[in-house]
This record gives sequence, C-alpha cells and structure tokens, in this order.
Amino acid sequence: MGTRILVTGATGFIGGRVAAAAATHPDLDHVRLLVRRADATDPARTEGTSSDRAGGPVVETVVGDLRDPEALRRATDGVDAVVHCASAIGGDEELLRTVNEEGTRDLVGAAVRAGARRIVTLSTASVHGRGPFRAAGPDGLPLAPVSATSRTRAAGERYVLEAGGTVLRPHLVYGTGDRQVVPGLLLLLSALPGPLAPTGSLHSMVEVESLAGALLGAALSPATRPGAYYLAHPDPVSDAELLAAVEPLLPEPVRAARGPAVELAEARALLAGNPVAAHHLELLGVDHWFADERPWTDFGRGPGPGFTAAFPRHLPWYRGLLAARG
Repeated sequence: MGTRILVTGATGFIGGRVAAAAATHPDLDHVRLLVRRADATDPARTEGTSSDRAGGPVVETVVGDLRDPEALRRATDGVDAVVHCASAIGGDEELLRTVNEEGTRDLVGAAVRAGARRIVTLSTASVHGRGPFRAAGPDGLPLAPVSATSRTRAAGERYVLEAGGTVLRPHLVYGTGDRQVVPGLLLLLSALPGPLAPTGSLHSMVEVESLAGALLGAALSPATRPGAYYLAHPDPVSDAELLAAVEPLLPEPVRAARGPAVELAEARALLAGNPVAAHHLELLGVDHWFADERPWTDFGRGPGPGFTAAFPRHLPWYRGLLAARG
C-alpha cells in the first residue's frame, strides 16, 4: 500500500504545485487536499474521491481551514505525511496569529493524534530578520522576525519542530503565480528616478516548481531529517542579475524617463516615506544568502536550473499580470 499524504494550502501559489505533483506521484496511494472553499479549483483537484489517471493516487478534498478543528481531524485521519503550505501573509495581526501560529499548532496536534509519521511545513527565511546574511549556514542563526507575518510563522514553526517535524525556509520564491517577489521589486524600481546601482549583494532564490518538488520530497524521502532546512538554489543570485532580469518588465514610459543610477544610500533617503518600496529595497540592497545544500541530497530532488536560465520562461505570465493591473 502506498503512502497517504495531506497537503494544506492546496490551491495557493506553492501548495498548488505540491498538490499537482502529488496527484501524479507513483509512490502515493491517496492525496488529500485541505481547501477553504468547496468551489476552489486546482489542476490537481478532483471532486470527492477519484483519480484522474489509471493507476494514479486517489485525490480527495476536505473543505475547511486551519481554524476548524473538525476539518483538521477529517483532513489528517489516516494520513502518513503532512505537507503544510497554508499561511496568512500580511494584514490583520489577529488573523496572522490564529492561522500561522494557532492553526499550525492545531494541525500538528491533529496529525500527531492521527499517527502521521512525517510533518513538513513551509516557512520563510525572514524568521531570521533582515540581515545581512552571507553564506549563512543552517546552524546557529537566531530567530529575529521583524514583521507580524514572520513572527507568527516562527511561532508556528515551533510546534512542528517540537513534534520532530521538518521546516523548509526559502527566501525569495519566483515563477508563474508569484504576486510578491517580482511585483514588489518592480514597485521599488518604479519609485526611483533612475535604475538602482548594484551593490554586489547576493540572494537565495528558488523557482516555485523546485520548491514544490522539495516539499514533496521532504515528506517522502527516508533521508529527511527533523529540524530546519534553508531551501534555495545552490547558486546565489546577485542583485545585478536580478535587476537585469526584472527591469525589462517596467513599463516603457518609466524606463524612458529614468535618469542616472541611484546609489543605495540615496535610494534609502528617497524612499523614507514609502514603507513598502523601502522594504523591498532592504531585501535587495543587502545580502540574503542562506547556504544549505542538504535539501538537494536528503530529499532526492535536484535544484533544477539556476535563476538566469529559469526566469525567462515565466516572463509571459509576469507580463500578463502587469497588463491586467494596468
């Protein structure tokens, strides 16, 4: 009999990729997806309990969320592994606490009671704060979150780690469906009178498909260890490479009107009254490089192509998103 797995956040940017990969995985017998709405749609999702392909795993949906104890009981009943991708990002702090901290606590409790042997959760490297981090290893880096989102996700991590589970901490996740990383960088660049002068900073990045594969691999691989992993392509991306890839997405009038390059200190002064753009400036302007090659050996998955090779295939989606936003 194959493994039975639960995926939370199964219609989200990352969780949807995990669900799709799980729905065609040969080693899985049953895939259960926790979704918040009965009308939620996803390529991996089927209604009720059926399989989309001969010999494939049964794909089942449970409607509910992390604040619903009965839904968590039904979702975890009989599963061998949990891949927890659901989270709240930004907004009301009470919602962040009830979803990211208390919801994770309750999910872990339900999974332990159900006898799940492996719990894997998606977190974020921002639980360590704003850096700079250069080739930061997986041991000894303190938790120092500065936002409510990061604080509550760090608090949720604790329950997973105490239960002997595994936490994956990516930094910047890009690809089709990304509405935060590249759009945020474009917002930053549009707020400056000229291109941002590179500082030589280095950044951990991972394509969404590679991250999803790692999450599923972590749930299934016998080599997965309890504790936290940083999850990024082994080759960090320089700010110059990132800027070169993203700046062509700026509207032509913005690019045509740009003046001389803006140094980091000047940009900080210019954006003092723009906290959102200033946040993205600090992400880009200083090192956020977390060095951890264990995922690509422990989880039985390779990292795939690096940023400069992988990013171009997502350009059509980003252009469509920007066109829709006007």
